Amino acid sequence: MNTEIFGVIAMFIVAVAAAIPLGKYIARVYAGERSLLDGLCTPLEKRLYQISGIDASSPMNWKQHLRALLTINAVWFVLIFLLLITQHHLPLNPDNNPNMSPDLAFNTAISFMVNCNLQHYAGETGVSYLSQMALMFLQFVSAASGMAAAVVLFEAFKHKSAEHLGNFYVFFVKSCTRILLPISVVIALILVFNGTPMTFEGKDHSSTLEGQYVEVSRGPAAAFIAIKHLGTNGGGFFGTNSAHPFENPNYTTNMVEMIAQLLIPFAMVFAFGYYIKRRRFSLMMFGVMTVGFLCLLLPTLAMETAGNPAIANMGINMDAGAMEGKESRIGAAATGFWNIATTVISTGSVNSMHDSSMPLSGMNELLGMMINSFYGGVGVGILNFFVFVILAVFISGLMVGRTPEIFGKKIEAREIKIALIIALVHPFLILVGTALAVSVPEWTQPTLNNPSFHGFSEMLYEFTSASANNGSGFEGLGDNTPFWNISTGVVLLLARFIPIIGPVAIAGLLAQKAYVPEGAGTLKTDTTTFGILVLTIILIIAALAFFPALTLGPIAEYFTLYQ
Repeated sequence: MNTEIFGVIAMFIVAVAAAIPLGKYIARVYAGERSLLDGLCTPLEKRLYQISGIDASSPMNWKQHLRALLTINAVWFVLIFLLLITQHHLPLNPDNNPNMSPDLAFNTAISFMVNCNLQHYAGETGVSYLSQMALMFLQFVSAASGMAAAVVLFEAFKHKSAEHLGNFYVFFVKSCTRILLPISVVIALILVFNGTPMTFEGKDHSSTLEGQYVEVSRGPAAAFIAIKHLGTNGGGFFGTNSAHPFENPNYTTNMVEMIAQLLIPFAMVFAFGYYIKRRRFSLMMFGVMTVGFLCLLLPTLAMETAGNPAIANMGINMDAGAMEGKESRIGAAATGFWNIATTVISTGSVNSMHDSSMPLSGMNELLGMMINSFYGGVGVGILNFFVFVILAVFISGLMVGRTPEIFGKKIEAREIKIALIIALVHPFLILVGTALAVSVPEWTQPTLNNPSFHGFSEMLYEFTSASANNGSGFEGLGDNTPFWNISTGVVLLLARFIPIIGPVAIAGLLAQKAYVPEGAGTLKTDTTTFGILVLTIILIIAALAFFPALTLGPIAEYFTLYQ
């Protein structure tokens, strides 16, 4: 067990060590400074701008940034939806997978477009290779959209006063060509050399140890899996995601995929500090996020490695930990680490079945998505955290009787109203969605795999995952029904774009304000004290809103297990 814990620590340390220089590189890329890939990427990017008719030198204000983001996302949705409902008649479908139903295509197209990848289908039987590659395209551009939106925030605090905040398309293209694509190639090569398939051939045939003749699905999986983790997307090429031996063949690939999904969320925090030349502030952010992450991780590791007491009472040895629903090649500790990281970071990929987690481990997985501010997805994680920074600055300003300010910009009623709306939209979507599911049992009861408290947790988890743009599931839920496809699809749309629109609007409004020089009475936002205040506000606003629902689900299940 000590070896397993050492592996967990090593993954986290390597991710942080790699994220610091990557953050510096990302800051240089977005600032337009000389960087490593200029010779290769600059001609390619110029050609892309020419083909698209984009004036890369034209600056945008915050409204133009949002208009560009929403427009291209609408185009992607229409194209992918049409592809999914006609895929059976299109090329690259060697296994003859059928067309998706309109409601499933609606959910899938939205899910991948918003960087969530909440999959209500199994990749082996649900989509063709052409559709897989189209969804892989969305995994690149959805991640790049989130990163480009975050750079608007970077730009707003880089300048003392500014109307224009760079060009969305430049930030978007650079995110793809200089960050996501090069690193994805490296990850994909590691996966290929460890046994992950990368082919356009159809199913292969194999014989089991029992002598049965079976068909084995394969496809262009390595490229898909690389960006699913690096871009915090999480969509599985195969139905069981990274619990599948082709997606995640061994402990080495498990470490690579785990580090990949941590890498850019960590690096974006450091990039923010480098970009606005306030490294202490970025360290404060990273410290708060890490404390929150550890508060969820450490209890989960303890519970998963201790084993299930109900099984232990049957006389079964629990030295390996609670291994139900887990892969023996990975182990309980590395699985527990993955489960918390993938829900905190909003990747949503799984290397085990969360439905089999210990009750309070499942609660911590839910909390990671409910809080949705500890690291978060690429780009949007900083935007979510920024909302709580604004609220912390406002509250602390009231406490000391001063006008709230951050980086020389006064925070007034308009910014606070937007921040409060964003902070409350997330719990509203989760709790209202779950209440609807519970109140109409004829739509949801047949889809549950478990009764009572655990069945409630399955429904709560589904809407939490959709609202947090996470995409993981308890997987006891039969979610490919019109109710689940349409309801979660609507939640996916609202939960993706409202939390992007709000912080970008706040950043744009603050950027336009006159700069106020910091004085002796200015609140320091790069201190441990301010970090504690931000963490407290996150816990009060985000976590406590969900306590009643958690009591009805995983907490109640915990007491039934130990009674």
